[in-house]
Amino acid sequence: MMRAIVIVMLLLVTNAVVGQQKEIDLFTVPLSNPSKAGKLELDQISGSISVEGYEGKEVIVKVSVMDGNNSSSTKNGMKRIGGSGLNISAEESNNVVEIDNEVWNRKTDFEIKVPYNFSLKLSTVNNGDIDVSGVKGDLEISNVNGSITLENVEGAVSADTTNGVVKVDFKAIDNSANMVFSSFNGNVEVTFPKSLKANVKAKSDMGDVYTDFDMALTESRPEVDKKQGSGSYKVTLEQWVRGKINGGGPELLFKTFNGDILIKAK
Repeated sequence: MMRAIVIVMLLLVTNAVVGQQKEIDLFTVPLSNPSKAGKLELDQISGSISVEGYEGKEVIVKVSVMDGNNSSSTKNGMKRIGGSGLNISAEESNNVVEIDNEVWNRKTDFEIKVPYNFSLKLSTVNNGDIDVSGVKGDLEISNVNGSITLENVEGAVSADTTNGVVKVDFKAIDNSANMVFSSFNGNVEVTFPKSLKANVKAKSDMGDVYTDFDMALTESRPEVDKKQGSGSYKVTLEQWVRGKINGGGPELLFKTFNGDILIKAK
């Protein structure tokens, strides 16, 4: 089996400029088998992630790191002229590209291009959104304090954020995979081709559920969650909107606490 591993280490060169200026580096990661599908994995703490599909055969990565300190500051009579080094690595094996960002204390923004036929596993926590466009593959996207926007995508999607909007626009869908779209504070808006076949399960505690599909609603009964242990017994009731689109299919789950759910057809 063809196998290749490429490790790229970036060292940040700092300049004596005003704090908050972005330092930018660019590198490419070749694939073991460019004719086959691939996968990109990137988990980080602070910053945005933007991924775009393109016609090339490599993964192209642009990194922007925010220097959060003021370069004019002094310490023990010495003037600050720069920050610490940047430690980001990218490793490729069998068409799986893993990017490891060890910059924990500064906002790091990634702009990445991948071949069209690429799956993604992306997550960030603070100070950034996640944007994806023009890829075909399984997408596992997670954010905490930011939005998730997926445009012109194909494949199974799991998109979850805590504070932000989830917005997904499918180019095509094969009606074979269960999917999840959720937020806590924010609208969940997903647009599907009219050919979608699905069983829908949707819930918003502080908002409403909307659709322009001709959805056949099923009887809505509260779900009972019973838990027993340590001498206690707890019963939780949850009300979900359920229905079938075009006769039904895989389950699509939509959930938010403070926001609306919009299931749109195009």
